[in-house]
Amino acid sequence: MKSYELCKCMFTEYPDCVGVQELMQMLGIKKTKTYELLQSGEIKAKKIGKDYKISKVNVIAYIIGEEQL
Repeated sequence: MKSYELCKCMFTEYPDCVGVQELMQMLGIKKTKTYELLQSGEIKAKKIGKDYKISKVNVIAYIIGEEQL
Protein backbone atom coordinates (compact mmCIF):
# COMPACT_ATOMS: atom_id res chain seq x y z
CA MET A 1 0.00 0.00 0.00
CA LYS A 2 1.35 3.43 -0.90
CA SER A 3 1.95 6.13 1.70
CA TYR A 4 -0.72 8.44 0.26
CA GLU A 5 -3.27 5.61 0.59
CA LEU A 6 -2.21 5.01 4.19
CA CYS A 7 -2.99 8.65 5.02
CA LYS A 8 -6.65 7.66 5.04
CA CYS A 9 -6.10 5.27 7.95
CA MET A 10 -2.88 6.37 9.69
CA PHE A 11 -2.54 9.50 11.81
CA THR A 12 -6.08 10.58 10.93
CA GLU A 13 -6.13 12.92 13.94
CA TYR A 14 -3.30 15.00 12.43
CA PRO A 15 -3.55 17.58 9.61
CA ASP A 16 -1.97 16.91 6.20
CA CYS A 17 0.96 19.16 7.12
CA VAL A 18 2.47 18.95 10.61
CA GLY A 19 5.07 20.81 12.62
CA VAL A 20 7.94 19.60 14.78
CA GLN A 21 5.85 19.06 17.92
CA GLU A 22 3.31 16.96 16.04
CA LEU A 23 6.07 14.96 14.34
CA MET A 24 7.55 14.22 17.76
CA GLN A 25 4.18 12.90 18.92
CA MET A 26 3.58 10.87 15.76
CA LEU A 27 6.93 9.08 16.00
CA GLY A 28 7.20 9.06 19.79
CA ILE A 29 10.67 10.61 19.71
CA LYS A 30 12.39 13.48 21.46
CA LYS A 31 13.17 16.92 20.04
CA THR A 32 16.87 16.21 19.38
CA LYS A 33 16.15 13.12 17.27
CA THR A 34 13.34 14.94 15.45
CA TYR A 35 15.67 17.75 14.37
CA GLU A 36 18.34 15.21 13.36
CA LEU A 37 15.85 13.50 11.03
CA LEU A 38 14.77 16.82 9.53
CA GLN A 39 18.21 18.38 9.16
CA SER A 40 19.70 15.23 7.61
CA GLY A 41 16.83 14.97 5.13
CA GLU A 42 15.79 11.52 6.34
CA ILE A 43 12.32 13.03 6.60
CA LYS A 44 11.76 15.57 3.86
CA ALA A 45 10.32 18.88 5.03
CA LYS A 46 10.07 22.52 4.03
CA LYS A 47 11.68 25.10 6.27
CA ILE A 48 9.66 28.28 6.41
CA GLY A 49 11.47 30.86 8.48
CA LYS A 50 12.46 29.03 11.65
CA ASP A 51 9.69 26.45 11.39
CA TYR A 52 9.58 23.11 9.62
CA LYS A 53 6.46 21.96 7.80
CA ILE A 54 6.29 18.22 7.19
CA SER A 55 3.84 16.46 4.91
CA LYS A 56 2.00 13.64 6.68
CA VAL A 57 2.58 11.56 3.53
CA ASN A 58 6.35 11.92 4.04
CA VAL A 59 6.08 10.83 7.68
CA ILE A 60 4.22 7.68 6.64
CA ALA A 61 6.64 7.06 3.75
CA TYR A 62 9.54 7.32 6.22
CA ILE A 63 7.91 4.77 8.53
CA ILE A 64 7.22 2.22 5.79
CA GLY A 65 10.52 2.81 3.98
CA GLU A 66 8.99 4.27 0.85
CA GLU A 67 10.39 7.13 -1.23
CA GLN A 68 9.22 10.53 0.02
CA LEU A 69 7.72 13.30 -2.08
